[in-house]
Amino acid sequence: MWERLSLRTRLLLPLGLMFVAALLAGGVSLQIFATAQLMEETEPAARSAKAVAAALNGALRTSANPQATLDAFVQSLGDSEAIRFRRLGTNLDVHPPEVQTPLGTVPDWFVSLISVPEFKAAFPVMIEGKQVGDIVFAPDMSADIYEKWVGFLAIICSGVTLMLLTAIIAHFAARSALRPLQTLGDGLTRMRTGDYEQQILPAGPPEIRKSSQEANELARTLNRLSQDNRSLLRRMVSLQDDERQDMARELHDELGPLLFGIRANTVALLESIPSGEAELKNAAEGILQSVETLQQANRRILDRLRPLYIQELGLEKSIQTLLQNVKAQAPDLKVTSQIDAKLNEVDGLLSQTVYRVIQEAVTNVLRHAKANSMHVAAAINDREVIVEVSDDGVGFPTDRVFGRGLTGMLERVRALSGTLELLRESARTCVRCRLPARDSAADARGAKQN
Repeated sequence: MWERLSLRTRLLLPLGLMFVAALLAGGVSLQIFATAQLMEETEPAARSAKAVAAALNGALRTSANPQATLDAFVQSLGDSEAIRFRRLGTNLDVHPPEVQTPLGTVPDWFVSLISVPEFKAAFPVMIEGKQVGDIVFAPDMSADIYEKWVGFLAIICSGVTLMLLTAIIAHFAARSALRPLQTLGDGLTRMRTGDYEQQILPAGPPEIRKSSQEANELARTLNRLSQDNRSLLRRMVSLQDDERQDMARELHDELGPLLFGIRANTVALLESIPSGEAELKNAAEGILQSVETLQQANRRILDRLRPLYIQELGLEKSIQTLLQNVKAQAPDLKVTSQIDAKLNEVDGLLSQTVYRVIQEAVTNVLRHAKANSMHVAAAINDREVIVEVSDDGVGFPTDRVFGRGLTGMLERVRALSGTLELLRESARTCVRCRLPARDSAADARGAKQN
């Protein structure tokens, strides 16, 4: 539970508990020591009452008219609240009135808290050996209770004021630390998403400022590494395309004519075989069929190695041609497309990457998806090129381990600072790619110069 609390709560909660504990300790101390203090304060007055009773009894014994002497003594007491005379057989109300203060009446719970003792004592008054009454000592504790009440209120007010001041100080101290921490956290979040350009503003205590500066250094290092990584990836992709181009040229220039020559010779051989040589004719037809299959395989390999017609037809027409071949290869698959004609303006490494992403995604659909329909969309705006290939097939495994084809797609996309997502939405599998729409030709030249 403590781990879930915020920094402000972690600061304020112990302080609040500390002040509450201090107030409880003050109340307990008041209850323990107030009673003893009140008893010590009233002890001299109780001894005085006892002395008064003894003196009165002595005076009555020596007086010629004891009753008159007693009446004169009672009259001399007047309205005294502490020492009064109670005649035998009468009741004397010795309870003090309610304690009234400028702040109102002292609450009963406070009187109960300090456990005010019942300070009441009676000393007998004797005339001719007979008890005629008592000298009763019942002091008025209002002033003492008021004094304790004022002290208690002072403790409460001081504690509450100090607690509020401490809470305010803790609040501003926490805020002065939390704002830089929030800024640092936002900066680290940007770094996690690949944004290394925006620096974190150092602020707050020295420890947090130092952490922000270290994070900025880390961002600069990661930015350099990211740029080097992208340059390396572009170089790798460019080398792969160059290698594929060379291989495609060799297949086209060397293997193509050889296959064409074999086919032409086989056709001539078929034409020269007599009609009675059925076995020889069947063998020649088998050779012709194998050669035609090799030519088709050679064309597919050439298309995958290097779509030579991107420069001649443009990217939009090249994608449409690719989809037409897919329709011919899988007539049961319903293929729909939405290709932006502005893609013809894209060239260089970006156009090759867009084509390769669509080519690999479509190949995966044909090989693994077992889909009934597939939709291909490609569009370009001022900021990015967006490519989506979706199908209604069986989807991808839970672990989504990228194979060789998807890994190659991901490397190409990262080389251009793009993103590649493999999603499952509304019972459809979607490959979504976003690529920055910048000068791809300059990127390609830079990759070759590296």
